[in-house]
Amino acid sequence: MAKESMKAREVKRAKMVEKYDEKRKALLEAGDYEGLQKLPKNASPVRKHNRCKLTGRPKGYMRQFGISRVTFREMANQGLIPGVKKASW
Repeated sequence: MAKESMKAREVKRAKMVEKYDEKRKALLEAGDYEGLQKLPKNASPVRKHNRCKLTGRPKGYMRQFGISRVTFREMANQGLIPGVKKASW
């Protein structure tokens, strides 16, 4: 389980990216790179990091499901993810 502060930091970054999205696009179209540098660091979409929606784990993230590989395996074994079953041959 990730620390609550780490999860909160990611939420804060996501909100800031959304807030400055229009301004960033306008500055990029105008070619005003000095204006871009004056924006807050966390307003850059590159600084966002994918985290598991349930546990907050930053590594082993599966984009298709929005959860980590560990959580995915647990949920798949319990039958909580529709259409997913363990392979056997």
